[in-house]
Amino acid sequence: MTTTSSEAGAGTLLRDWRERRGLSQLQLALGADSSARHISFVETGRARPGQDLLLRLAEHLDIPVRERNSLLLAAGYAPHYAETPLDDPSLDALRAGMEQLLAAHDPYPALIVDGTYRVLAANRGIALLLEDVDPALLTQPMNAMRITLHPGGLAPRIRNLRQWRSHLLEQMERQIALVRSEPLRALYQEVRAYPTSAEDEVQDASALFPFALPLLFERDGRVLSFLSTISTFNTPMDVTVSELAIETFLPADPETASYLREVLP
Repeated sequence: MTTTSSEAGAGTLLRDWRERRGLSQLQLALGADSSARHISFVETGRARPGQDLLLRLAEHLDIPVRERNSLLLAAGYAPHYAETPLDDPSLDALRAGMEQLLAAHDPYPALIVDGTYRVLAANRGIALLLEDVDPALLTQPMNAMRITLHPGGLAPRIRNLRQWRSHLLEQMERQIALVRSEPLRALYQEVRAYPTSAEDEVQDASALFPFALPLLFERDGRVLSFLSTISTFNTPMDVTVSELAIETFLPADPETASYLREVLP
């Protein structure tokens, strides 16, 4: 069972992250300007680490920003990183920049999600794909994973559903291994339980695009092919910003690009 910051002290959490990264106490100490002896004392609870040391260790271990706050709290310190609501005026420039990115990507689909795949913004290309989705899935807060994999969502129109579903579940598994998020774990259990059948895999995309797995989506009697990319912010200093992701879908063939330019001029 995975421990949480409320159950484990800072030493236990630190040891967990060090082992995840495959580092010895000596390697971690050298990277964070400390000593293996002191790291050992911190992990066993014999020494209380200073806040600056914890931040250096977290940086060297590449711990997610939210989890860095948890590590500090477990050691008795206040959180170091703010968690600013996305609609806060201080993030006006950030929101404007993201909206420009979405608009610039039109007519190709693009959206912005948070750490639990809640849809925060989307462009016209995404709206086009959602036209036949069950309205219940489009009520706020919309969730990208739920919309994609639910039988009332995009799933019936994804030609390589089993491949795409496997890709998305593996993506969530990697994220769960990095962050202790009960909402994310609950979402994973939910979407993994959605019914599937052998008939779901209408088309195998592996041979069509051997360099990257595409999303094959049926619309208007034709199959649209997309390659997905995900962008995050470099060195975020805020929990909210650290969990934002911009997902863009690029046409994988000229026919898809031409079709989208035609229906979304």
